[in-house]
Amino acid sequence: MFIDNFLSFISFIILIILVLVSVAFFTLIERSVLGYIQIRKGPNKVSFLGVLQPFSDAIKLFSKENILPIFSNFIPYYFSPIFNLFLSLLIWVIIPYFSNIFAYELGILFFLCCASLNVYSIMIAGWSSNSNYSLLGSLRAVAQTISYEVSLFLIFLSFIIMAGSYCLHSFYIFQYYCWYFFTFFPLCLCLMSSFLADTNRTPFDFAEGESELVSGFNVEYSSGGFILIFLSEYSMILFISLLSCVIFFGGDIFSVLFFIKMLIISFLFIWIRGTLPRFRYDKLMYLAWKCYLPLSLNFLIFYVGYKLFILSLFIYWIYLSK
Repeated sequence: MFIDNFLSFISFIILIILVLVSVAFFTLIERSVLGYIQIRKGPNKVSFLGVLQPFSDAIKLFSKENILPIFSNFIPYYFSPIFNLFLSLLIWVIIPYFSNIFAYELGILFFLCCASLNVYSIMIAGWSSNSNYSLLGSLRAVAQTISYEVSLFLIFLSFIIMAGSYCLHSFYIFQYYCWYFFTFFPLCLCLMSSFLADTNRTPFDFAEGESELVSGFNVEYSSGGFILIFLSEYSMILFISLLSCVIFFGGDIFSVLFFIKMLIISFLFIWIRGTLPRFRYDKLMYLAWKCYLPLSLNFLIFYVGYKLFILSLFIYWIYLSK
C-alpha cells in the first residue's frame, strides 16, 4: 500500500513538471504564431529559434521585485494565485493514463468541481487587491465564467447520458467506431466556444479589457503572483485541449495521432486569438443565456429521449427472445 501511494505521488510530481514545461513551450508557440499572423518577428534571439525564451522569461519574472499593495488583504491576496495554480494542475489526474495509478470513476464531475472552484480564486484575487480596476475585472470574469459553466455542465450531461458514465475511459470505449465529434457536432462547437469563455480567452477576454480595465483582476500582481496566474491559465488551456480530444476525438491516448489532434486544438486557441476581435459584454451574456442555454437544454432532452427509446427497444427485444 505504501509503495502504491509513493508511486502515485512520484508520478503526480513528474506529471506536474511535464505540464509546466509544456506550458513554457506553449507560450513560445503562441508568441511565434501571433508574430506570423501579425506579420512580425516573434521571439527568435535566445538560443536556436528562441527555444530558451520561455525559461529566460521565467527567470526574469521570478527575479523581479514582488510589490505588495499597502491596502491589500495580504493573506488572500498572496494565496489566491497559488490556489488557482493548484486547481489547474490537480485536474490533470483525471485523464485516463491506462496505468491504474490514477483512476477516477467520476472524472468529469471532478473537472467541473475544480473549474467551479477556480471562480473563487479569481474573485478573491480581484477583491483582496483592494483596487477598483482589479475588482471590476474579477466581477466581469466571475459573471462570465459562471454564465458559461451552466451551459457547459448541460453539454457535458448530454455526453454523460450517452456514454452512461462519468469516467473518461468509457468515452474511449464508446468512440471506438465513431467519434462523438460527428454525432454531437453542434454541441461540440458550443463546447469549444464555452471553453474559450471559461478560460477568458479571445474573443471573450473581458477580464483583460486593456482600454478600460488596465489588465483585469491581476493588475496589482507582479513577479511570482503574476506568473502563477499566467501558468494556471495556460495549463488550463492545454488540459482543455487534451480533454476535448478524449471526449469527442477518440481518446486513444497511446496513439501519436491523439497528440497531433491535441496540438491542432491548442493551435485553434492561438489562431482565434490572432483573428477575432473582442465581443461586446452584453453580446457575450446574450450568447450564453439566450443561445447556448436553450440549445444545450433541447439537445439534452433529445439525447435523454433517444437513450430511453434505445433502452426500451433493447428490453422489448429481450422480452421477445424469451
